[in-house]
Amino acid sequence: MPNDKVPVPAQDLQVIKNYKPVLDLGRVVVATPAVLAHLEKHAVFPAALLSRHQHGDWGNVDSEDAKSNDQALLLGARVISSYTVAYAVIWIVTEAVGEGGQRASTCLLFPEEY
Repeated sequence: MPNDKVPVPAQDLQVIKNYKPVLDLGRVVVATPAVLAHLEKHAVFPAALLSRHQHGDWGNVDSEDAKSNDQALLLGARVISSYTVAYAVIWIVTEAVGEGGQRASTCLLFPEEY
């Protein structure tokens, strides 16, 4: 009997959360071309990382930065998550709440692109 199982790269990164988000991503979600190319090369959907970020899974940030993100949710400040995909760190940054009371944008980028 042939082995018909196909491995899924970075499967733990591919889960899209189904509970209520804790963060509004804003109307504009952008990613740098380099990050998009890296994610495509490693078969990781940007939506999966965005889902983790939006649901309060801050990835590889230390406990102090995680606490800052949790406070930023309450205060409307900028939120930054960090995920490692195939040995490359990818940040997701959601900007602070603007004058209109909403977050304007979220961006996926490499730390050196910030």
